[in-house]
Amino acid sequence: MTSELNKINAADGPLGFAQHDHQKCMSEAIAAAEARCAADGLRFTPVRRKVLEILLQDHRALGAYTLLDRLREDGFGSQPPIAYRALDFLVANGLAHKIERLNSFIACVHPSRSHTPAFMICRLCDAVAETESSPSRGALGDVARATGFQIERTVVEAEGVCPTCRDKADA
Repeated sequence: MTSELNKINAADGPLGFAQHDHQKCMSEAIAAAEARCAADGLRFTPVRRKVLEILLQDHRALGAYTLLDRLREDGFGSQPPIAYRALDFLVANGLAHKIERLNSFIACVHPSRSHTPAFMICRLCDAVAETESSPSRGALGDVARATGFQIERTVVEAEGVCPTCRDKADA
């Protein structure tokens, strides 16, 4: 993504919980996806673009059937394979992530670089913030190296209460 989003992540915490220009965030994410697909020779079809746009509307994870309903509203059809194929493409190419805990999907905050994401999920409003983790350098990495295990993929998801919900609950 852009250095603007990286500054937001570094200065204010994960993007999903930070105050930011969301229209700019969305347009930059679409531009990054277009550039990534062009550079890698991938087809960024209208339905794939629309699914990414839907995922970018809020920093909340959405299930496949919610996405399918929104695609149907926009005239893209109503068959589940439409949504699942687009999601498979976006996840496989680092443009979206699956949130295992919620069995749903969210747009990637860092689509222009390889990274290991970690997700903070608000149990009250379902907001999801993505940040980077490095499990191979932490305690998990130490144990893996000690046992001869090679980590290929991790899923880090923390459930709690986001700043907005915490502030409302405190009031």
